[in-house]
Amino acid sequence: MRVATSLLPSLFVLSLGGACARHVPAPAQAPSELRLYALDCGRIDIPDMGFFKDGSPPNGQPGTLPVSCFLIRHPKGALLWDTGLDDAISKSPDGVTDAVGMRVHVQRGLQAQLAQLGLKPSDVTYVGFSHLHADHAGNANAFPGATWLVQRKELAWANATPTPLGVDATKFSAWREAKVESLDGEHDVFGDGRVRILSTPGHTPGHQSLRVTLPKSGTLVLSGDLCHTRENWERHGVPGFNTSREETLASIGQVEALLTHSHGRFIIQHATEDLRALPAFPGYLE
Repeated sequence: MRVATSLLPSLFVLSLGGACARHVPAPAQAPSELRLYALDCGRIDIPDMGFFKDGSPPNGQPGTLPVSCFLIRHPKGALLWDTGLDDAISKSPDGVTDAVGMRVHVQRGLQAQLAQLGLKPSDVTYVGFSHLHADHAGNANAFPGATWLVQRKELAWANATPTPLGVDATKFSAWREAKVESLDGEHDVFGDGRVRILSTPGHTPGHQSLRVTLPKSGTLVLSGDLCHTRENWERHGVPGFNTSREETLASIGQVEALLTHSHGRFIIQHATEDLRALPAFPGYLE
């Protein structure tokens, strides 16, 4: 899923600068080289941040987690990684309370941000879901023409009865009509090894992360919810609500080894400090 509230307006304001960042909107046509954009897809107010610590011990400290999505533009098409909180939430300036009692907010919708790049939902070739919790699949139904990339185990788990905590199956109900590529492990999205889905179960049974190898910025792994905070990444902390502690730790170890070998960088999708280190939208990494 999902420090301080006062930091939120600046989440996507700071950038890396330098040769790897560009601060002008990309053209609608496919770029000649790989690009990665970070999009602001909302925020979640957390009553007790202890919920995300190892074992989820309560500590009474409130906080906020940003919600991020990523657009990867490749010469062969566009991959949207996660779809964030439902754009409809932006119609409520004070946010809404979700099914688990947390307050969620969307300042600017995902589709409006894509439009700033000259893209319509129909221009998105693939939509990859790290998992199907509502803060990662909230706008899934806006992309029925894209190929959905989701682990087979994840789709079965999220459609189970009773509905798992944190899942709202109405948000991704279009899977029945969409072209769904049900994955069983790793997947090379564009066939050239530069954008690879990694199977990283533990948070949910079919959780996945994304490895992107950029020509100038090198290798990055987008976390999904493999870790929610930098503390959990550094200390191998596993929240109590994950479906498997053992699988989570194995997945963390797998990604650590990959990043050590590639000298890569781990981007935690709910960590303010990681998102602030990326170029401000519509800037991008290349």
